[in-house]
Amino acid sequence: MTNKRGAAAAAALCLALSACGSDVNTVRWSIGGGDAPAPTATVPVECGGEQALTGEGSTAQKGAMDVFIAAYTRQCPGFQMSYTASGSGAGVKQFVSGIVDIGGSDSALKAEKGEVEDAAARCGGNPAWNLPLVFGPVAVVYQVDGLTDLTLNGAVLAEIFSGAITRWNDPAIAALNGGTALPDLPIAVVYRADESGTTDNFQKYLTAASDGAWTKGAGKTFNGGIGQGGQGSPGVAEAVAASRGAIGYVEWSFAQDKGLRMAAIDSGSGPVPLSVESARKAIEAATIKGKGNDLVLDLDALYASDSPGAYPLVLVTYEIVCSTGYSPGTVTAVKAFLNTAATAGQAGMTESGYVPLPDKFQSRLLDAIAAIR
Repeated sequence: MTNKRGAAAAAALCLALSACGSDVNTVRWSIGGGDAPAPTATVPVECGGEQALTGEGSTAQKGAMDVFIAAYTRQCPGFQMSYTASGSGAGVKQFVSGIVDIGGSDSALKAEKGEVEDAAARCGGNPAWNLPLVFGPVAVVYQVDGLTDLTLNGAVLAEIFSGAITRWNDPAIAALNGGTALPDLPIAVVYRADESGTTDNFQKYLTAASDGAWTKGAGKTFNGGIGQGGQGSPGVAEAVAASRGAIGYVEWSFAQDKGLRMAAIDSGSGPVPLSVESARKAIEAATIKGKGNDLVLDLDALYASDSPGAYPLVLVTYEIVCSTGYSPGTVTAVKAFLNTAATAGQAGMTESGYVPLPDKFQSRLLDAIAAIR
């Protein structure tokens, strides 16, 4: 995040926290601006236990984690949380290896890859839970001189990222952008070179929204077979910014930081630009398919939706935690951090390129946090 954005987030947090310095503090929060309804919650936060928590994983949630950590250190003076943004794949590996207390991933643990079983083993034979804490849209970013407005859809994006469409003036792109002069310029695809939950979600979107044009499946590794890889979200944003004719996918906050142009998406009900409101409309339609307090979301229907005014290309970042199996001190600290993140930490989400927790997710999330033992 930029210094300006970090300062804005810090200021918001100072206003949001109602008490600091005590062992048990009550957190209330609000977010201004009027462009994203804020959930309302009051929860007790028991500060204590391990003084230094660790987390690792998703680069998509790095800006949000910066805000959460600032809220936590204010809420619980003397306690710290350090987070390494190394990608979702690394976050899962570090969590199941017991190296970090919390793993950050843009995709839920996958049973078919052995992640569910490995995580349970790390948690002393107890299930690990996927807790949706950060919601953020994925921007389709591009760098084409003179092209300030661009509309794409799932089918065209699938053909671009699989190499079936190779030039910007292709008739399929022109059909979605009637009246816009498109250059006869090669398309330079940029993708995430590292294992990434953002890539997984992007490919899931292409599968659901392309009417069969994307046949390469999903997963944390890009399957398109073309283009240039960028390391992490910053690497993709930098490569798109530096490459004439480039197109890529990156979390909204990174697109904002680089000042990149972002395509609108037409899911069948007209072009929808990316905004807090349009992303929130899509997020509110998502449902939970996980059992009990394992809050895995069913995003397939969301990605294929043609709801008017909804920007469907969004991802959720999960915090992967042990339901049971931490040391007593770690349990106390993990719950204090997560409760703060889910309440006071939501102040500043909009400014940092994310969407504040919808009410129904915040309520379920707080219940799950309370159940960690």
